[in-house]
Amino acid sequence: MTATFKNPTKTHRLVFPFTAIVGQEEMKLALLLNVIDPKIGGVMIMGDRGTGKSTTIRALADLLPEIEVVADDPFNSHPSDPELMSDLTKERFEQQSELPVTHKKVAMIDLPLGATEDRVCGTIDIEKALSEGVKAFEPGLLAKANRGILYVDEVNLLDDHLVDVLLDSAASGWNTVEREGISIRHPARFVLVGSGNPEEGELRPQLLDRFGMHAEIRTVKEPALRVQIVEQRSSFDQNPQEFSQQQNQEQEDLKLKIVQAQELLPQVKIDYDLKVKISEVCSQLDVDGLRGDIVTNRAAKAITALEGRTEVTVDDIRRVIVLCLRHRLRKDPLESIDSGYKVTKTFNSVFGLEQ
Repeated sequence: MTATFKNPTKTHRLVFPFTAIVGQEEMKLALLLNVIDPKIGGVMIMGDRGTGKSTTIRALADLLPEIEVVADDPFNSHPSDPELMSDLTKERFEQQSELPVTHKKVAMIDLPLGATEDRVCGTIDIEKALSEGVKAFEPGLLAKANRGILYVDEVNLLDDHLVDVLLDSAASGWNTVEREGISIRHPARFVLVGSGNPEEGELRPQLLDRFGMHAEIRTVKEPALRVQIVEQRSSFDQNPQEFSQQQNQEQEDLKLKIVQAQELLPQVKIDYDLKVKISEVCSQLDVDGLRGDIVTNRAAKAITALEGRTEVTVDDIRRVIVLCLRHRLRKDPLESIDSGYKVTKTFNSVFGLEQ
């Protein structure tokens, strides 16, 4: 009876394999780098409708290796790292020193457009707190997304106040809920992925700047590639099990590559001269603040780790700098050049790569 229950569930959970997605390399690279180093600060994906934004993000969550969590913990707390534990779990850890451990898939949490702040952050039951003297906390979406991916579709239509809350949690790695003098704090370390269609309105520059990377995706124009995408999709829809098995080896190889990159990342070094040149590019582009410099350094290290190396090269920086800076430029209403072109031109000039 158990087997008959499990099989349909497994089939139901099949998602389109990450390695089978073609034609959106910029978006895939940005997502992978954020998984290797979540401190990059998330990805904003802007592009046309029907370009596979949601499909790609779900595929990434499905691809990621399982993580160790404390059993029956609503915050996905780490079983041995106090920095990744909620306050209540940390108290248990200090008393017991060993907590029950289980493995689970990396969570991919969808944030609905109509979500309230209570739904996102969680709520404190004041009555229970006063009558029973316990901190009764109902976890929100930030708790469920801890150590996972939080996906906000149409982020440009989301209330600015909620976007602020999300970005603050993503930057600090913690969510604090306070009510009537009672305070609950839990870790909220997640990769924030926002997507949207530019036709439906832009995000405020202050909010856009807070996303680590910005991927622009366009509808594939090449007819042969369009046919390949359509055929792959129909093959998957007809027989998801068989299609996924065909991609199995590639999926496993990429999964291993991600794990190795995460372990290698602390050893990756970037030469001082290259750091100076990155900052020179940011300075010449008149980028506000230092977030652009920091994110470009992190992303360059992450792509180096992804390729199994420990020394950042000029080419590594070239491949990530547009993703890290294009959304931080001050937009001139009369400017016709797209931001990607401007970043590339300045990069080539500073690094002496002009043809």
